[in-house]
Amino acid sequence: LTRKASTGEGLYRPLTHHSSGPSSLEFPAFLRHLSSFWAAAARHRLSWISPFHTAQDCDLSRGRIKWFEGGKLNVSVNCLDRHVHTCPEKVALIWERDEPGSEVEVTYRQLLEMTCRLGNLLRRRGVKKGDCVTIYMPPCPLAVASMLACARIGAAHNVVFAGFSAEALAERIRDAHSSTVITVNQGVRGGKVIELKKTVDTAVDSCPMVQQVLVAMRTENPVAMTARDVDMEEEMLKEDVVCEPAVMDSEDVLFLLYTSGSTGKPKGLVHTQAGYLLYAALTHRYVFSYHDGDVFGCVADIGWITGHSYSVYGPLANGGTTVLFESTPIYPDPGRYWEMVQRLKINQFYGAPTAIRLLLKYGDQWVHKYDRSTLKTLGSVGEPINTEAWEWYHRVVGDGRCPVVDTWWQTETGGICISPRPSDPDAEIVPGMAMRPFFGIKPVLMDTEGKVLTSNNTSGALCISQPWPGMARTIHNNHQRYIETYCQPYPGYFFTGDGAYRSKEGYYQITGRLDDVINVSGHRIGTAEIEDVVNQCSAVAESACIGYSHDIKGQGVYTFVVLKKDVDVQETDLSRLLNDMVSKKIAKYACPDFIQFVHRLPKTRSGKIMRRVLRKVVERDLNGLGDLSTLDDPAAVQEIIQASDKCYPPKMPAYMNTYKLDVYS
Repeated sequence: LTRKASTGEGLYRPLTHHSSGPSSLEFPAFLRHLSSFWAAAARHRLSWISPFHTAQDCDLSRGRIKWFEGGKLNVSVNCLDRHVHTCPEKVALIWERDEPGSEVEVTYRQLLEMTCRLGNLLRRRGVKKGDCVTIYMPPCPLAVASMLACARIGAAHNVVFAGFSAEALAERIRDAHSSTVITVNQGVRGGKVIELKKTVDTAVDSCPMVQQVLVAMRTENPVAMTARDVDMEEEMLKEDVVCEPAVMDSEDVLFLLYTSGSTGKPKGLVHTQAGYLLYAALTHRYVFSYHDGDVFGCVADIGWITGHSYSVYGPLANGGTTVLFESTPIYPDPGRYWEMVQRLKINQFYGAPTAIRLLLKYGDQWVHKYDRSTLKTLGSVGEPINTEAWEWYHRVVGDGRCPVVDTWWQTETGGICISPRPSDPDAEIVPGMAMRPFFGIKPVLMDTEGKVLTSNNTSGALCISQPWPGMARTIHNNHQRYIETYCQPYPGYFFTGDGAYRSKEGYYQITGRLDDVINVSGHRIGTAEIEDVVNQCSAVAESACIGYSHDIKGQGVYTFVVLKKDVDVQETDLSRLLNDMVSKKIAKYACPDFIQFVHRLPKTRSGKIMRRVLRKVVERDLNGLGDLSTLDDPAAVQEIIQASDKCYPPKMPAYMNTYKLDVYS
C-alpha cells in the first residue's frame, strides 16, 4: 500500500459499470478500507514528530470529524525543512509579478529563512500558539512566508482576499479575534496601484482587539504609519534564521477561511493540520499528474481556498515549484497567461472558466503567439466549465494533446473531490464533466425526500457519504451552524449544497448550486445547464441565468449575455436562435423569457460572476445590492441596471398568452 501511494502504481482502475447503479462503481480493493488507506498515506506522506494512534473518529450526523488523533507534527516543517535537507537550492516559488518579465524566484532555503525570521518576529511581538493572525496581502513570497510562519509557531492564519472592502475585512478580523494583521503598503494589479494599507487602517479603526499591523513594502511609495504599525521587513532582519517549530496536534487549527453563506454572513471555515495537508498534497500530485521537476501554475489568488491548497500547501508539501500570479489574464494584453507559460515553462496550468471564456472572446491569435509545448495538464476550477470553453481550452491552448481536468470541490472540502482523471492517463474524459471521485471520496445523489438515488442517468442533491481528511471541521465560533448547514439536511451524509447529474456511465456532472436551480412550471433546472447551451452559440462569449418570480410558471428565466468582440448580429434574431437552441437541447420550459445583452457581467476581482447582484437587478431590489467593494468594475452594474429598465417588469411575451400551461412541459 505504501509503495502504491508513493508511485501511483495501481492507484486507479477504470470504473466498472453495471446497470445496478453507482454501487457497482468499483474502488481498488485497498480503498474499500478507507481508514487503513488514509492511515498508510499519512504515515508515508507526512513527517511526524509523534505518530498517531487512531486514523479516524468521525460521526457526520453530529458534525464530529477527527483524523490521525494522537499524532503531532508541524506543517511548515513538512512544507519546508524536509525539502531543504535534500534540495535547498530548488526553486519553491516563482512570483509572477504584475509587471511582465519581472518574475522573482525563491528557493526552499530562502523561503525557510524568510519564514523563520517572520515566525521569530511574531513570537517576539506576543503572538502565541492558538492565536489567529489576519493576512491581507496580494500573492507574493512574503504572503506565503506569513502563512507558513503562523503554522510554524502554532498560530492560525486568516487570509482575507486583498480586494475585500475595509468593512468586509473588519468583519473577518473581529470574528477571528485577530490582534495582529499583516499587510503591504500597496498592491499592484493590472497596472493599477491599490491602496491596501489605507484599507487596513480603515478596517482596524473598528477593531479594538488589533494591537499591531505588520507592514511590508510591495512598492517604493511611502505610506502613513501609526503607533500600532511595524515595518515588517526591517524588523525581520533583526531576527534569527532558525525558528523552533511548535509541536502541533493533528486536529489543531491550521487556518480559518471565510466563505459566503446563504444568510449573507460569511462563514469562517476551520481547517486543521494533518488531514488538510495530506489531502492537499495527494490531490495536487494525482489529479494533475504532478511529477518532481514540474512547474505548477495555479493562477488563483491566495485569498481563496484554491490558492491555499494549490498555490501553497499542496505544491510545497510535495516539494514542488509553484507559481504565484499577481496580475490579470488580460494585462498588458490577452496573451498574458500564455506568454507566462512560455517564459516560465509551466507544465500544469490551473485556471477558472470565467477567465477561459474571457480569453476565448479575444480569439486564438493571442494563444498561438506563444510556445505552450511545456504544458502537460490543463485544469479548471471555480464553477462548471461550459462545453465550448472546454473545447477551446483543450484544442487551442492545449493543442489537443493536454487533458483538461474539470475539478469540483469547495472551501469546505479542502481539496479536489471529483475530477476526470485521478492519476490514470488513459481514463476517458467527457467535456464539461467533473466525472470521477478522488480516492476515498464516495459521492451519492439524494432526492427531495432524503432518499439515496441508486440508479444512473439521474439528478439529485450531491452529498458525500463518508468523511475524508481534508474536510473543514467546523465554522469558527458556530459549530451549530456547521451542523445545520452540512450535516442536518441529509443525516449521516455531508451535504455539499450542489446539485449533480450522474450519467448512465456513472460519471458526475455538477449542475450548480441548489439555490441556483429554477423551478419552471414544476420542472427543476440548473442555471448552469441553460448557460452551457447558450454559451455553445458561436456569437456568445459568456452568459448568466437568473430565476425571477413569474405569475403563471412560478419562476421564469432571465439571461444576461455577453457577445464576442466584433460580432455583428441583430439581437432579436440572436434571441430567437438562443431560445431555439435551449428548446432543442433541454426543453421548451427552459427557454429564457428575457435575454439582455450586456457588454460585461459583474465579477469579483478573482473572476467570479456576482450572481446575487444580477438577481437583485432582476428582482428590482436595487437597495439590496449589498457590498460591491469586491467588484472588478463597479460601472458594469450601473450599465446593466440602466439597460434592464426597458425589460422590467418582466412579463410573459404576448404570443405566449394564448397557450396553455402545458406548453412548457
